[in-house]
Amino acid sequence: MIRLAIILAMLASPALAISDPNEALPNPAQEARAVQVGSQLRCLVCQNESIEDSGADLAKDLRGIVRQRIAAGDNDDQVVAWMTSRYGDFVRLKPPFNPTTAILWASPILGLLAAALLLLRRSRPAAPTPLSPQEQQELDRLMREGG
Repeated sequence: MIRLAIILAMLASPALAISDPNEALPNPAQEARAVQVGSQLRCLVCQNESIEDSGADLAKDLRGIVRQRIAAGDNDDQVVAWMTSRYGDFVRLKPPFNPTTAILWASPILGLLAAALLLLRRSRPAAPTPLSPQEQQELDRLMREGG
């Protein structure tokens, strides 16, 4: 019985951040589309969550805008385009690849290259500084006396 409860808990879908039942659209198909679109958009406060997963006030406002646009008849691409036109590509959790976002897409590779360069630099021992003539004479004297 406990195993079944654990399995069901693991299979449960993640809870959405809609805190007000009135926020949901009355049409189930439109609501499903709104959730799907909202899951593609970044919460500008939390930044690592979609607006559907965030409990921030701004995310709630953005969820409302998504639902208004869908209820007004916009398709999914139009809703995303509307949000992008106001907040830039940053509002998309998966921004498109273009000249503006190229550095964003390349940053993981650039970070790995920078780390590799640092490791290579650190792994090479520094060349020892040569002895001055006085130091060399002292070393020679000590070697003669010790041997």
